Amino acid sequence: MLQNMTEKNNKAADLRELRDPDFCRGLARKLQEMLDRDVRFMEVCGTHTMSIFGSGLRSLMPRGLHHVSGPGCPVCVTHGSDIAAFLELAQTPGVMLASFGDMLRVPGPRGKSLKTAQAEGASVRICYSPFEAVQLAESNPDREVVFLGVGFETTAPAVAATMEMAHGKSLANFSLYSCHKLIPPALEALAGKPGIRVDGFLLPGHVSSIIGTEPYRFLARDYGIPAVVGGFEPGDILQALLLLVRRIKSAEPGVDNEYSRAVKPEGNPRAQEVMHRVFEPRDALWRGLGTIPSSGLGLREEYAALDAERRFSLSRTGGEDPPGCRCGEVLQGAISPGECPLFGRTCTPSSPVGPCMVSSEGSCAASYHYDVDAL
Repeated sequence: MLQNMTEKNNKAADLRELRDPDFCRGLARKLQEMLDRDVRFMEVCGTHTMSIFGSGLRSLMPRGLHHVSGPGCPVCVTHGSDIAAFLELAQTPGVMLASFGDMLRVPGPRGKSLKTAQAEGASVRICYSPFEAVQLAESNPDREVVFLGVGFETTAPAVAATMEMAHGKSLANFSLYSCHKLIPPALEALAGKPGIRVDGFLLPGHVSSIIGTEPYRFLARDYGIPAVVGGFEPGDILQALLLLVRRIKSAEPGVDNEYSRAVKPEGNPRAQEVMHRVFEPRDALWRGLGTIPSSGLGLREEYAALDAERRFSLSRTGGEDPPGCRCGEVLQGAISPGECPLFGRTCTPSSPVGPCMVSSEGSCAASYHYDVDAL
């Protein structure tokens, strides 16, 4: 019955039912009936974080179903040493930085951010698309334009296509600082981490639309942890949790796809192709998780001339979280945002200490805005 219901909603052009309160309450009752022990699930997508908090789903979840956020916010997991490198680039004469907006407010060494560097005279521009950074380079031939590539598999194909464009134009004043990261290696690091108890994963819909479902099979095969790709409507998330709880109860771990209207098993081959033409896997530093092998994306040798890390000699010093900040533990699901001693006191969205309070997809920001019990 559950599978039929999921297929029905995945085929429906009208998504109103997935937002209908009565439909969602019915799904929550089914969850309550199925649940016979405490279950702890982790979502690894910033959009899921905001959907769960913003729609009030936490109040519908039955007692015994525990939600924790993982490393699904790309801004939040960007390591402090990369923030330090961004600031060093911003202070380099002749350099113009182009970045997505959330990165500007992330505190770096001594609490300084790109926003404060901008106020002190650094040339920092907000871009809504990586293609805008190419346009900046073309219209500012006297400046070195560096695009800060931050994101997961969702944004990497567009950045890869941008790099192909810049390469084709032979832009000598354009380069990329790549902080792109891959979700499956981070999930493996979490699944194998002692002391991190996760009964199941709610997998990211946007990332999965690019990579498909196959890259997650190791969770069930190697770790016995079930996982479900879920959409972002309240009904999507509840249906995904029903599939997850069913897997846990039956002790038959596997990977299910609730979001089949957008996610295919093979993902998006064309997006994967452009990503692999331009990038290759490399080890990457994650805030809270440390170095994870082959979890980042670096430019291939053919694009070395467009690699900001090769073009500029960057010290990449620092990297520690600000004193008292426990963002690293929040990103592992080890603590909830409210357990950080700075949360809601010295660390607020208007005056953030750590990145989890900066980003619109950060779990601390979501908890601050929507979880009254956390304050």
